[in-house]
Amino acid sequence: MALTTQDVSAVLQEVAPVLTGGWIQKIYQPTPHTIVLEIRTPGQTHRLLISCFPQTARLHLATAPMQNPLSPPPFCQFLRAHLQGAHIDTITQVRDDRIVRINLTTKAGPRVLIAELTGKTSNLLVLDDGDRVLRNLKESNNRRGQPYRPPAATRHSLQVHSSISSTRSMADSLFPLSTAIEAHYQDREVVASLDAARTAQIGELKKSLQKLQRRIDAWHEDLNKARKYRDYGRYGELLKANLGRIKKGQHEVSVVDYFEETLPTLTVPLDSTKTPQGNMDEYFLKHRKYMSAERELHPRIEAGQAELAARRRELDAINLGAWQPSPIFVAGAPKRRELAGSGVKRRSQTRQGPFRRFTSADGLPIFVGRNAEENENLTFGVAKSDDLWLHARGTPGSHVVVRLTKGQDVPPETLRDAATLALLYSHLKKNGKGDVIYTRRKWVKKAKRQAVGAVTVTQDKSLFVTLDRARLERLKAPFS
Repeated sequence: MALTTQDVSAVLQEVAPVLTGGWIQKIYQPTPHTIVLEIRTPGQTHRLLISCFPQTARLHLATAPMQNPLSPPPFCQFLRAHLQGAHIDTITQVRDDRIVRINLTTKAGPRVLIAELTGKTSNLLVLDDGDRVLRNLKESNNRRGQPYRPPAATRHSLQVHSSISSTRSMADSLFPLSTAIEAHYQDREVVASLDAARTAQIGELKKSLQKLQRRIDAWHEDLNKARKYRDYGRYGELLKANLGRIKKGQHEVSVVDYFEETLPTLTVPLDSTKTPQGNMDEYFLKHRKYMSAERELHPRIEAGQAELAARRRELDAINLGAWQPSPIFVAGAPKRRELAGSGVKRRSQTRQGPFRRFTSADGLPIFVGRNAEENENLTFGVAKSDDLWLHARGTPGSHVVVRLTKGQDVPPETLRDAATLALLYSHLKKNGKGDVIYTRRKWVKKAKRQAVGAVTVTQDKSLFVTLDRARLERLKAPFS
């Protein structure tokens, strides 16, 4: 259950005097519903957490850092562009409701951050100097440019009892109410987020299962169509041996089938509009289509069925309660901390989570997919249009992405570092050398009706690389 009006009033009495006059130096969005403002005040830095998760909508000072996504979501990018560096003028409660108004002074002038902590309708909005909506967390486009109007107060929002605010005196810290709220809601939000993640994953799995099954059925259909041409190679050979006795305009020809021991007579249909040579070429062409389908479709079908089975096992695991999402996608999950004297190296920290991660000689991050699903997620979920994309030429391997800013050219050493990793995590590794293609991510497209991770690439260049032991040791070093 979300904070009540009494809770909001009490927590503002605690945090407003501390944060007013501070500066927003950093902004994070660790989950789709949560924004964290890092606020610098004289001699101290505080983290103000604003959660619009329906069951746990709240505002308080946070003590534990939270896991952030590799790339900031669009709303976070907007906040960073417009509110980072802003001065906090006032923090007030709106009309004794579960709404908090933060008045700011930014480089562009006055701005307002509105936190509606109203349960299912919770939202976070940015207003201009005329109190018109510029952007909101729920991305409701119909509110942009409209004058801000607070939501109607409900009976629930006016309740006066709160088990959280009553525990204020029990918390032994500088900010007792924030500490109590954090302790009260953290586990609840993790559980609720896990439930939401499971529900979302079930929906995605069911959708992907249907899509994958349709793709496999289409491959089977294409294979069955091609199998009609299985004997066309023999027909072409028989026509080739009898071209001299075939005339244009014939609908069929009877020939001795020397492919059979008994040498039976076989009637071969002809296209009367084609020459004998044209009929023969047509039979050979269709037989090549059959051979190509057999060669290409069987591996696709086998890979698709294996993927189908894996996704069904994952769906069964979710239904049986044995599934856990990756920690990076769990809302509210705190970061793992190194224990003093534990001997845990930084390298183990940087290698956690999805993708292999490296740092180039120029300090740029490099991400490497571990499997087909990570390749797809890295290329089409994480990489931005101007990022550099690499792959070993003509062989299965990992997708490699170098994070670049818009308009930035890739430094030569970074290019060679990334190309070396693309070669290392491909089937060319055993050769120790080979070509690696590279291009901007915007020129990489999903391959239609192909397996997960399959792509088509345009405007690519090629770089020949060899596995350099010294380079690899530097890339894999603990502080690389």
